[in-house]
Amino acid sequence: MAETAKYPKQEQEPARSEVTEVAANVLRMQLPIRMPGLGHVNAYALTDDRGAAVVDPGVPGPGNWKALVDRLRQGGLKVRDVHTVVVTHSHIDHFGTAARLAQEADAEFVVHADFAVPWLGVTRHDCVGTEDAPDRVKPDWDERTPWGGDPIRPPRNRRAIFWFMRHVMRRALLPPVPSRRLASNSVLTLAGREWFAVHTPGHTLDHLCLHDPEGGVLISGDHVLPTITPHISGVGTGPDPLRAFVESLDKVGALEGVARVLPAHGHPFDDLAARVDDIKEHHDGRLERLKGYGREFGRAASVREYSQKLFRPARWGPMAESETFAHLEHLRLAGEAERSQVDGKHLYEMG
Repeated sequence: MAETAKYPKQEQEPARSEVTEVAANVLRMQLPIRMPGLGHVNAYALTDDRGAAVVDPGVPGPGNWKALVDRLRQGGLKVRDVHTVVVTHSHIDHFGTAARLAQEADAEFVVHADFAVPWLGVTRHDCVGTEDAPDRVKPDWDERTPWGGDPIRPPRNRRAIFWFMRHVMRRALLPPVPSRRLASNSVLTLAGREWFAVHTPGHTLDHLCLHDPEGGVLISGDHVLPTITPHISGVGTGPDPLRAFVESLDKVGALEGVARVLPAHGHPFDDLAARVDDIKEHHDGRLERLKGYGREFGRAASVREYSQKLFRPARWGPMAESETFAHLEHLRLAGEAERSQVDGKHLYEMG
């Protein structure tokens, strides 16, 4: 009871060291992270007579590497037993250690076809910058957001620390250059059976789920989580990321025979259809609230004004504005809101 009260969302719980089998020949390995709203990332080891594939091996750095090696050891595996590394999408808590693991294990490195990490020089075409790579990690603190909001920057008194951490992280990272890119319905043979690639854009453009129809298992990455919904950003995720996300939810919800969902954060769960419905209802509720706020304003209002209605004060800031922007753009593209611009800022008025 105390643990539940301390961590009201499963995804917030700190990583546990125990390795558990969560499906036939699939081991759950919880790795520690410190990110807003998250306390662990689930790496999965899919074992077979060749060794193992590892999905989402966590953040860069020695602490995660030590934890990963320990979890593999508990599963009767060594780094050299890993023959395949799979990354569900281009966020650092998923790909951060992937290139190191693939290199040290001499393993295949597998992602979706759209995988890209521009700030590390990795594009869809696997081009990796060398001479100018350090410049790409320099944050542009003077660039305004696409909706005309204030630049996304850390507080002035923390910028030197932020810059130092970015450079340390850059040195800890090998560029995540994949050796194989998957199209939708591509097949991987892992854990002794066939897994199908399911492209699920929304959270990112390149998000990938893996479906095992024989075992009734879906490795869902961040696309479907047990107690939270992933951030739907209005930046770098296409013209209508919310629509893409909902369509992707419908896609996995239509998969037949899924009896076990293995998320990237939180515990495995069983009722995929119910969780998909819950997440869609959550976003429908946000859209209705935004329309209601628009009627309350009685005028065109900024993304920040809408976001500060939609989110509680503790959540105000760039991420809240980005998600609000994604929802407002969805309404605009659906013909339910109109957008104008004043002094470089997008303003939205409900139709």
